[in-house]
Amino acid sequence: MRNKLSGFYKKLIVLTLATCAFASASAQDTRLRLGIYGLNHDHISGFFSQMKQGKANVVGVYEPSRPLWEKYKKRFNLPDSLYFDDVKKMIAARKPQVMLGYNAVGKHVDIVELCAPLHIPVMVEKPLAATLTQAKRIEQLARQYNIRVLTNYETTWYPSFQYTYDVVNQDSIGKIRRMVIRDGHRGPKEIGCSPEFLAWLTDPADNANGAGALNDFGCYGADLATWLMKGQRPTAVTAVAQHYKPSVYPKVEDDATILVEYPTATASIEASWNWALNIKDMEVWGEKGVIHAFDGNNVQTRLKEGGYNLVNRAKAIPSPNNDPLIYLTAVLRNEIPGTDDQASLKYNMIAMEILDAAKRSIQTGKRIVLNP
Repeated sequence: MRNKLSGFYKKLIVLTLATCAFASASAQDTRLRLGIYGLNHDHISGFFSQMKQGKANVVGVYEPSRPLWEKYKKRFNLPDSLYFDDVKKMIAARKPQVMLGYNAVGKHVDIVELCAPLHIPVMVEKPLAATLTQAKRIEQLARQYNIRVLTNYETTWYPSFQYTYDVVNQDSIGKIRRMVIRDGHRGPKEIGCSPEFLAWLTDPADNANGAGALNDFGCYGADLATWLMKGQRPTAVTAVAQHYKPSVYPKVEDDATILVEYPTATASIEASWNWALNIKDMEVWGEKGVIHAFDGNNVQTRLKEGGYNLVNRAKAIPSPNNDPLIYLTAVLRNEIPGTDDQASLKYNMIAMEILDAAKRSIQTGKRIVLNP
């Protein structure tokens, strides 16, 4: 009798463990199945860190360079089963629900060319593309096949920037009159970016970065200004570029200033690989005051002469707008629209117009008036 009971309990334990394992697998299955396209963008490191924390369900990684895969495999202890050197085989075998682009900006269009006919949505690292022509092709494909194409910016998830946006929309400082947006660092080589990243980031070719600091950091300001102005297209753009370090960056500008004109406001976008310190900050001047976000958390408001109000740490952004993967999941499951925000294709098409006009202004030395 005891042996029979013992056998019964063993079976019960096995069944319980199997049930728990199935429940665990089912819970994991609620996460999006993510495919990775490319590894030569250094921001992939942050994503792999999220993956190791269990926040991301990566089902396949496409990278044509086996040595580059081996580098990340070793660093993050990734299983070889994830790796493919043929993206079509990866998609067929692993059936990702969305593709994440961590390749050269000038090749983002290649991802959409591949994924759009398969009805696979795409999220790329900023900016959307290297050129406006590429961006228009991406937009065309997204519309034709009715897929989402989103762009991930670090600043989208800054509590201080969201606080600034909210205060402006509460009319606390009046209508926006001027925006000053600064982004950059000492330079990609100076801060230790990988050779694979530097190879395309410092290349002005259309299939690489399409510019230097102008695209790399000017895109932040173009996107943020578009967001603050609620998708309003500017009327004109004027830009200047500097080449302070030709021995370090012989092919591209390392400093750019872009003046963006709207009917009732202006935005000054300062993008550089020559800042003494890492910087991503934003000032928004209204009719009655100014808000200055110094970094991702710290904000100062000023509504009268000598009157400062320092918010040492802005409140956390509520889910699902607080994290790229949480946001992406909510958009793809139609829980939020994702059509009029910093990641949206709509706003990023306007940002690409600004960058394109800035390039033309630099080339011609003229103020570029945009068609209505």
